Amino acid sequence: MSVRIGILGYGNLGRGVECAIKHNPDMELVAVFTRRNPKDVTILTETAKVYSVNDAEKMKDQIDVLIICGGSATDLPIQTPKYAQWFNVIDSFDTHKRIPEHFAAVDKSASENGHVGIISVGWDPGMFSLNRMYANAILPGGCDYTFWGKGVSQGHSDAIRRIEGVKDARQYTIPVEAALESVRNGENPQLSTREKHTRECFVVAKEGADLARIERDIKTMPNYFDEYDTTVHFISEEELKKNHSGIPHGGFVIRTGKTGWNDENSHVIEYSLKLDSNPEFTSSVLVAYARAAYRMNQEGQKGCKTVFDVAPAYLSAMSGEELRKHLL
Repeated sequence: MSVRIGILGYGNLGRGVECAIKHNPDMELVAVFTRRNPKDVTILTETAKVYSVNDAEKMKDQIDVLIICGGSATDLPIQTPKYAQWFNVIDSFDTHKRIPEHFAAVDKSASENGHVGIISVGWDPGMFSLNRMYANAILPGGCDYTFWGKGVSQGHSDAIRRIEGVKDARQYTIPVEAALESVRNGENPQLSTREKHTRECFVVAKEGADLARIERDIKTMPNYFDEYDTTVHFISEEELKKNHSGIPHGGFVIRTGKTGWNDENSHVIEYSLKLDSNPEFTSSVLVAYARAAYRMNQEGQKGCKTVFDVAPAYLSAMSGEELRKHLL
């Protein structure tokens, strides 16, 4: 029997989830729910249908897991607890400092209604979180480092587009190579925000806009650019579409530590990702955790979970026997 999946939201992430389901034969896309007019949304899966979000509750018995593909700022804090009433749910909530309150809200709804909700699924939080946890457990005395990029930051790009006179923009987060090498060499540097990453911006300005003022507004923007060495390039709309239309990303999680009675031996644990498509990779992680949510709920589990609470075997389509034979 296939795990019956619903998708709530059909932007970059929702489309990525649909593609990921195609590559998982034990899963079936049943429905896409949208806030737009369903007639205006065309999906790729011929056997699935598009519905209004207002119809979701009516389909609670036809869907095993609902993958919620909204934004972390305003969508997921409302949507995930709401839909956990009726479905097992997965989301990619990525506002790190607000995870505890989001967890509490989803846990209350899912627990009261007998469902499993797995939140903050993706690569950071998500796969990077797991690797930080594993490395901390293995090397309890050590230092953690996380580097992001090179990749497009969608939030920072949106922040630039809000500046007066900007027509479009892409912003890349780039690790400082010297800092990265210092960490890999086990030097355990104390790094400031500015020393870990730089930011590079490609901006299409509106005709007649004040370029100097736009550049100044970018470089001094609090919480986004003011703590970083930032380079701004003004380019044409054609060049932006040609060279910067993708959404690549990635990064590194590194932990350094020592073992031995007198800490005589040094170790470096490194996990890295190089992603052509940030949303499509995130979608693939969401789909694997949808399988886990279904299996956990079938066993009688309920409430909110994070990637820390999910045993790895729940993610795989392989049986325990197959995992032990091929991957152990």
